[in-house]
Amino acid sequence: MSKNIVIVYHSGYGHTHKIAEAVAEGSGGALLAIDAEGNLPEDGWDKLARADAIIFGSPTYMGNVSWQFKKFADASSKVWAAQGWKDKLAAAFTNSASVAGDKQTTLYTLFTLAQQHGMLWAGTGMMPANVKASTRDDVNYLSSFAGLATATPSDASTDEMVSGDLRTAVLFGKRIRAAANRIA
Repeated sequence: MSKNIVIVYHSGYGHTHKIAEAVAEGSGGALLAIDAEGNLPEDGWDKLARADAIIFGSPTYMGNVSWQFKKFADASSKVWAAQGWKDKLAAAFTNSASVAGDKQTTLYTLFTLAQQHGMLWAGTGMMPANVKASTRDDVNYLSSFAGLATATPSDASTDEMVSGDLRTAVLFGKRIRAAANRIA
């Protein structure tokens, strides 16, 4: 039986939104966007309360989550005080313009948020594309294990995003769905 998965994310330019859509495709999860002011829709906190698994997503800006995501994370302290997300499955993804771009700092920030809430963490579980024949269109080319990391050139439209990153996002979503079902 598939569990209730919510993908809560902020996207500044649409690239992180497209990754969130690919994660949702793989996981069967529902998208929950944080708006430009750092707020959830009116029923957003209720959706997260009902979720069995929460996948966090933020672009990497200046080496960390966006301020909009940080505002959401800080607002989650009310949930933390009630231990509302304790033992839910958690995972995360990020996108930035650079291949490295300090995305691991963003993923560790999201991991720390999940750990503060007492959540269970799942990484990508994917082998890296790290041989000479590997290309940007391969799955997990950025070789991230703690969470999904993708890169989109700053001057690329959402239609120009790397196909390997989008396939990796779908597979990441499938992994989180499988893990949520196993935990159940």
